[in-house]
Amino acid sequence: MPKRPAHRVRRRPPFFHSVPLRGRCDGRSVVRQCGFLAQLYVTGSVSAAARHVGMSRATAYRLRERTDAEGFAFAWDHVLTPPGTGHVRRPKPDWRKVTVEDLIRRAEYGLVQPVVYRGRMVGIRRKPDISAALRLMRRAAVLPIYDGAGP
Repeated sequence: MPKRPAHRVRRRPPFFHSVPLRGRCDGRSVVRQCGFLAQLYVTGSVSAAARHVGMSRATAYRLRERTDAEGFAFAWDHVLTPPGTGHVRRPKPDWRKVTVEDLIRRAEYGLVQPVVYRGRMVGIRRKPDISAALRLMRRAAVLPIYDGAGP
């Protein structure tokens, strides 16, 4: 029986917010997360995908369970959901609880998506997070402006 191609069994990784990890100047954390999702799409195995990007299976699950990893966890679930079986619901953030610093980070770094071609990750597609930028501007319009006059 021939092996079914990955695009018939799994879905391509969507755009997602990468998990903010300790600062690295080379952006390696985003590359590892995208590489993991690309390999998860190709192989369907968490262990094989983690091994391919140089992390353990336990580290991948720890990364998924972090409080700021909703986007990564959604992308993981989206990849492993077979096409035609409905869709995975994207988590809706409670925008009242999102801090201004988090909105700035989301607007600055935007969304990322691994580009998979012939079973390999060949690049990372980036796009701005417009909703975070608009919410940030809306919050800035409400904040009082200090002009230096008065108490």
